[in-house]
Amino acid sequence: MTAIDLSSDAGLIAMVLLTANILLGLILSARYSTVRNWPHRRLPVFDIHNWTAYIALSLIVLHPALLLFSHTAGFGIGDILFPVHSPKQTLYNCLGAGAFYCTVFVVVTSYLRSRLGSRLWKKLHYVSYAAAALLFVHGILIDPELKNKPPDLLDGEKVLVEVCALLITAATIWAYPLSAKETRHARLRKKGRL
Repeated sequence: MTAIDLSSDAGLIAMVLLTANILLGLILSARYSTVRNWPHRRLPVFDIHNWTAYIALSLIVLHPALLLFSHTAGFGIGDILFPVHSPKQTLYNCLGAGAFYCTVFVVVTSYLRSRLGSRLWKKLHYVSYAAAALLFVHGILIDPELKNKPPDLLDGEKVLVEVCALLITAATIWAYPLSAKETRHARLRKKGRL
């Protein structure tokens, strides 16, 4: 197994964890009750949401860092931090870097949630959707072997990325009305009308 293979695997695992993380975030924002609804027991959804973010962020850092150990990839530290001149698949690497920086932004602002206030933090947290979009486009278009081959959309790794993108899209469509309804109810409760 080469450094490029390990990098690809780290990226795929990070993508699956980020997908799970966003799904958990949608459950939290929709105020889905795991006690009243399936699985009918209390689950530490918030804690799992946080830990999937931390583990995914670690894998996101590891994903390009492994390329430094590949003799054939030709990446340097500058190519990883700012890939506009990366030796291979520059545009797709820039999309991946954009996903990384968006994810870092979301994690850092989550640490600052109490200082930012819940309302501003929630607006800033929507950057996670930009991170997901960049991540999915990066994952679908890039050649995991870095040989500039066109993407095979039916390849197992690409299908995994596509399924994760569809899951996020479907869950967002499911959660949006629930979250909007909860926000309206919270405003009415605050004004004493409910």
